[in-house]
Amino acid sequence: MPGAADRADAMQTQRRPGPLPGFPAGRPQDWLRHQAAQRHELVVVGAHGGAGATTLAILLRPAWDMGAMRPGRDARYPALVAHGRPLLLVCRNTTAAAAAATTAAAALLSPGAAVSVLVVVSDGWPEPATAAARFRLLEQRVGAIVRVPFIPAFRLARDPAAVPLPGRAQRALGHIRALAGRSACNR
Repeated sequence: MPGAADRADAMQTQRRPGPLPGFPAGRPQDWLRHQAAQRHELVVVGAHGGAGATTLAILLRPAWDMGAMRPGRDARYPALVAHGRPLLLVCRNTTAAAAAATTAAAALLSPGAAVSVLVVVSDGWPEPATAAARFRLLEQRVGAIVRVPFIPAFRLARDPAAVPLPGRAQRALGHIRALAGRSACNR
């Protein structure tokens, strides 16, 4: 049976627990720098499945891929994760996708989240008039709308980050970063 001396030795050899996940170890200044770095992260939410949110999150690193909004999903969750970070809502350029984007934007805005950018990803076909009309109505509810062109090489790629992007796509991503950075500064 261990005695008091053994317990004292055991207490001296115990290590302090490490930092909590997501919190840097060190001085308070390190924590402040960590919070500042988080403001540059983007939170990407798909208005529907297949919107391109995961691909966009990969191309816009550092970004959080929140997946697609689903009926019954708690819209407060992406809003809570986005707290202080720019929130991007992603959809395709179809009529059904525009309707899903309208529903998702309303769900995200109701708990008080601000959608920094609505990203409309082309499916390779012209945008239907009905979808364009819905997007024009959404312009007043989101920070900005950016259209990303269809990139055929993504259909065959295992890693979207390895695909050389055409100039229009690079400009669209740069525009998204600039708009998201501007909205992060306004918070």
